[in-house]
Amino acid sequence: MDTVTTTRGRGRGGRERILAAAARLFAAQGINTTGMEQIAEEAPVSKRTLYSHFRTKSDLVVAHLQDLASSGATLESVLTREDISPRERVLRLFDPPATEQDPVRGCPFIDAAAEFPDPASAVHSCAREQKLRMVRLVAGLVTELGCREPHALAEQLVTLADGAATRAMVLGEADYGRHGRAAAEVLLTHALPQPNRT
Repeated sequence: MDTVTTTRGRGRGGRERILAAAARLFAAQGINTTGMEQIAEEAPVSKRTLYSHFRTKSDLVVAHLQDLASSGATLESVLTREDISPRERVLRLFDPPATEQDPVRGCPFIDAAAEFPDPASAVHSCAREQKLRMVRLVAGLVTELGCREPHALAEQLVTLADGAATRAMVLGEADYGRHGRAAAEVLLTHALPQPNRT
């Protein structure tokens, strides 16, 4: 056996290549239709290396979601930016994806929860936690803006953002979020204290 074959996927970078391959394939064809063997070929790593990092497909999917959440590439990542105002952070939830995707994809956490519908599953639980975190982040931002009922407003805004992302995917319109942004502007105007006009 040659050296290239025996060391393929080992050491630093193997896990990262697996996660990158999984992300590409999950986005392109869905989670349940993507097999572990296909991910190993795409990485490329041996199946032995793949299973040494991720014992089950559920383990891999959870790691994929966690990697997405920490990557700064998700819709929610704009909520933690310090270079724009709290109001603008909320409104940017409705911006089109930073990268062109064809076809348009919706929220990967909603997609994962739909493909793993059992609420007790590790994948569904991971997706739920991310969605709850999103509400907490939005609630914190609207609290900064002076909202008296931040949790209720945060739930409304997050529902809009998730709905807009889902419709963007179904309709194939990357900029569909503009409709959600217009509705979010109305919600914010009515829920937040307005400056005194003299």
